[in-house]
Amino acid sequence: MNSDQLFNNSSSTDRRLSILTKHILASSSSSSLAMVSPSPTSASSGGGSVFSNLVQAPEDPILGVTIAYNKDPSPVKLNLGVGAYRTEEGKPLVLNVVRQAEQQLVNDSSRVKEYLPIVGLADFNKLSAKLILGADSPAIQENRVTTVQCLSGTGSLRVGAEFLARHYHERTIYIPLPTWGNHPKVFTLAGLSVKSFRYYDPTTRGLNFQGLLEDLQSAPSGAIVLLHACAHNPTGVDPTPQQWEQIRQLLRSKALLPFFDSAYQGFASGSLDTDAQSVRMFVADGGECLVAQSYAKNMGLYGERVGALSIVCRAADVASRVESQLKLVIRPMYSNPPIHGASIVATILKDRNMFQDWTLELKAMADRIISMRQQLFDALCARGTPGDWSHIIRQIGMFTFTGLNLDQVAFMTKEYHIYMTSDGRISMAGLSSRTVPHLADAIHAAVTRVA
Repeated sequence: MNSDQLFNNSSSTDRRLSILTKHILASSSSSSLAMVSPSPTSASSGGGSVFSNLVQAPEDPILGVTIAYNKDPSPVKLNLGVGAYRTEEGKPLVLNVVRQAEQQLVNDSSRVKEYLPIVGLADFNKLSAKLILGADSPAIQENRVTTVQCLSGTGSLRVGAEFLARHYHERTIYIPLPTWGNHPKVFTLAGLSVKSFRYYDPTTRGLNFQGLLEDLQSAPSGAIVLLHACAHNPTGVDPTPQQWEQIRQLLRSKALLPFFDSAYQGFASGSLDTDAQSVRMFVADGGECLVAQSYAKNMGLYGERVGALSIVCRAADVASRVESQLKLVIRPMYSNPPIHGASIVATILKDRNMFQDWTLELKAMADRIISMRQQLFDALCARGTPGDWSHIIRQIGMFTFTGLNLDQVAFMTKEYHIYMTSDGRISMAGLSSRTVPHLADAIHAAVTRVA
């Protein structure tokens, strides 16, 4: 066969294939549509949404307060629900040192947007552990601590809880009554069984210390115990250093595992060291514990979602194995954490001058909240409001547990446009010298007119 015959045969074959293809497409185009019946998820099925059986979920009890507040057109409305710091003018605050750190990061042209490791930014983890445990902590010096960057305090709690559900022999966690509303949800969804221990005494509006000791004494050996490192949310009631020591002795004697939630270090008293004393007390005895940290409040990095989980172990080799397993928890959950917020924190913590500036701004925030407590207490006393309101200045941190009941809270919202959670918790950080009289008037009216 010569080359012309080969070319002609090839061309003939191509034409036959082209004709055949057109024929197949033409004959199948209409029938193929008929063969495909509408699926339950297609728009043409006519059967409604596969999710039509869902009921409307209730609003988050805390975030729902802000939604209601935003819908209120009143010019005197006041939001004391969400725990976010506000200035005397009622505005959100970005710390000067945070602005400075961000500018420094932006100006660094060598920075890239590559993925972080699963455990996060190394500098951030190292500095976070030192901040909560102390730079001279034996646990750090002996490499007995593993720290991983997480998505703020909530993410740190969730990673820690899932790690415990997989690898710890006791899957029951005891949480204080009351506690932050997200705690039971986080721990339950992670696979732990949640029980409570007495904490707040509504009659004294203080700590039910005897009830706390009795309930933890009755807990099974090895159970996990959630402890608020400082500025208990929602009550603002903390144990004294002497009471913390008794709690430590009880937990260690029963081999209970402490899991600290540290959301307010430096924000409660104005001192980073003072607010970390409860954690350091437990670490100093050589025992094991977990610590969840958040930089939402003390650096004002609410939306950056910056946090850390530290697990203090008895030995360095154990800490290494713990970290390897934490990676297996984190990887399928969110793969690795974001870089920006952690870089801000690390920039501030490793620079002596910036760190000093931060402590000054932090103390200023704490002092303003303490001042709001005093002003509210004085205003209630001046009005002769029935009852003892000294708990307002005894409690510490962002929140005050007022002792107001559900009906009184509803009355204040309806008549005075003041928004708070239904349990009577108010965010002192949302108050100002201008709004204290309005709140005092509302509390006075609620107490005197609503049972």
